Amino acid sequence: MSSTFFTWLRSPAAREYFFSTHFWGPVANWGLPLAAISDLRKDEEVISGTMTTTLALYSMVFMRFAWMVQPRNYLLFACHAANATAQTVQDVRFIRYWHYGGRERKYGLAASDAKGPVSEAIEAAKQDSKRVAETK
Repeated sequence: MSSTFFTWLRSPAAREYFFSTHFWGPVANWGLPLAAISDLRKDEEVISGTMTTTLALYSMVFMRFAWMVQPRNYLLFACHAANATAQTVQDVRFIRYWHYGGRERKYGLAASDAKGPVSEAIEAAKQDSKRVAETK
């Protein structure tokens, strides 16, 4: 197996591959998943839900492209699979933090601790909905 690989490596086909966009495009594209993987250690507060979702969908589309193009571009496919996975993990972190109480747990807050105009507006809306329900 390894001798076959090394034989191919010395062939004109290998040189043609390594000097093509079929190779260098995916290599340059690896910056996206590497950045996403390094961002997995950052605070959830700085995650952009919109951008993360967009990048995950973008990579899913290009995974299909890399699979359908002839000859198949496995390097591009792997790059976008890694990026889609990392971006999806970031999306899950974002949703847990902003929508499922992660922020409150981090800062030790409860919904009942909210004070100020926002909590007053919430209480007013609850009272209004009760009045509407009673009049029906």
